[in-house]
Amino acid sequence: MSEGYNIVVCIKQVPETTEVDFDEETGRLKREGVAAVINPFDEYAIEEGLKIKEAHGGNVRVVTMGPPWAADALRDAIAMGADEGILVTDRAFGGADTWATSLTLAKSIEHMGDAEIIICGLKTTDGDTGQTGPEMAEHMGIPHVCYVNEIKEIKDGKVTLKRILDDGVETLEAPLPLLITVSKDINQPRLATLRGRLKAKKAEIKEITNNDLGIDPKEIGLEGSFTRVVKIFEPTVHEAGEVVEGTPDELVEALFKKLQECKVI
Repeated sequence: MSEGYNIVVCIKQVPETTEVDFDEETGRLKREGVAAVINPFDEYAIEEGLKIKEAHGGNVRVVTMGPPWAADALRDAIAMGADEGILVTDRAFGGADTWATSLTLAKSIEHMGDAEIIICGLKTTDGDTGQTGPEMAEHMGIPHVCYVNEIKEIKDGKVTLKRILDDGVETLEAPLPLLITVSKDINQPRLATLRGRLKAKKAEIKEITNNDLGIDPKEIGLEGSFTRVVKIFEPTVHEAGEVVEGTPDELVEALFKKLQECKVI
């Protein structure tokens, strides 16, 4: 077996429930007092990283961007089998949209060095955009493949993989280094073991701040974000429609009267 691959898995800590409140002024989720977990899609990314390590050797580093308590998600990933957790944390990173987040993560991975395979979940349950992974690859100038549901082979510096799209299935070959986003069809995430939890409890979580990265403050966080949440509201609940029965002629007559009542015609 070769020395293996340097694998980086990007994860995010998200609210455990979908019943969350928003700050109407900032448009951000109110995370205080809400239990948080690893984004469910990211668990498949962790599992795939571990499978590659088991098949080819190497190491799995898990990275997340967030406040200090996001380290809990990294410890959960280590409990699953990851070798190392890295927390990208700085007040300057706060309020970032997907563009600013992807830039910060890309620079962090470059700072960490030697990443050959970068794996992300397909999307997050709190943002649901699926943009961060591909944007990271663009910032880093490396190829990326999304919606991956099977890694068929890794050999001679290339990865052969399969992905399912709306209009069919593709089998692709891409060179390393490579970023992929994986779907839930790719594997079944393992449960953490007792030994893994003990290891995670003692693990040192390394931190990366903007002092390490040196990114222009105007390019990160809220100031570096091109998008803003300008309004959050609950959709208007409409009453059930009226069911009209009858012959075709009667239905036409009823529809015509309704349109007149609504002053449409």
